[in-house]
Amino acid sequence: MNPTDTRAALEAALDGGALPDLAAAPAAALDEALRALGRERGAAAAPLLERLAAEGQGKAVRKAARRELYRLAQAGVVTAAPPAPAAPPLVRREAVRASEAWTSGIDGSGARAVWILFEGGLGGGLHLCSLILNEQTGIVDVGGGGITRKRFEAQLGGLRESNPTMSWVEAPPGRAAALVAEALERHREAGTAPPAAFADWRDALAAVPPAPAPTAGAARVVDAVALEAAAPVLERPELLGWFVDPAALQEDAIALLEARDSRLVVSDQIKAERETAIVDRAIERGFPPDARARWARRFAEMALIYRARGEDEAAGQAESAAAAFADPERPPTANPLARTLATRGLELAGEVTLGRARMADVTRAPRASR
Repeated sequence: MNPTDTRAALEAALDGGALPDLAAAPAAALDEALRALGRERGAAAAPLLERLAAEGQGKAVRKAARRELYRLAQAGVVTAAPPAPAAPPLVRREAVRASEAWTSGIDGSGARAVWILFEGGLGGGLHLCSLILNEQTGIVDVGGGGITRKRFEAQLGGLRESNPTMSWVEAPPGRAAALVAEALERHREAGTAPPAAFADWRDALAAVPPAPAPTAGAARVVDAVALEAAAPVLERPELLGWFVDPAALQEDAIALLEARDSRLVVSDQIKAERETAIVDRAIERGFPPDARARWARRFAEMALIYRARGEDEAAGQAESAAAAFADPERPPTANPLARTLATRGLELAGEVTLGRARMADVTRAPRASR
């Protein structure tokens, strides 16, 4: 089985077909096909990868699937797979109410998973709406259906166990519904449509009173000392995938590599000043006003996550970061968190330039809905 045949079998399974027999696929062809699947489908590939990791026809298949899941997690991609529906999806019915909701942290592309559990409809019972939302493109994926309480708790426990850095927390249903409403607004602004499966949940979600957006850090005034103290939040495992998109910094990365490799005899001070000027230019390129607003909101959302987990120090750091990015008077070059995020992006763009990484594997560009 060559890479093309292997990829075709995986695509068919991802779109509802039977689990393919991959036992005879050469290791290189299997790895290449799984890499391509993860790169192009992102979080949507997670359900199939998890099935292969658990039910693969041999050790090599299970190992290759686990390896691709690890790559996705390292790249900051939310890999919370929606549960396979146990019953037809929820349809428009009266007396349906949202009883619980759960949200994940935000990955490096601005995506997060949201679960909302409904009661009633279709003769009663529980119905789980599982979504992946992106802060720029809107609703990326929709799944779910009828579910038992036991199975729901098993799915939730499995998520926490398989990806402990995902920061999965319970949230008021109104907060989750507000996130969905904001995602729909992104579609309206861009003239795009959410996935077709969203139609099964639209009315039920619209009936949930939305809660207000977070204001964590918005009213705070953060001085330079407090902002420096907030910088360690970016070293948390769940935020290591946060950085400015390397694709936007390729020109600056090349300039930085050239400056470091230059054979001109100049003082260390001049070299440092030249590198600082290049990084400053990358920061300004990576943080125009609309981007700063997105980063402010992203940190505010993570502050809520940390508060819900009882991690008050991290929450305070995230709130300070949110306030700094929301401050129109603070240039991004004076924000140490913006410098870290841009520097990470520059380093990865440099790795791409040197041929040690592929842009498709490190880009933070949001994935479109499917």
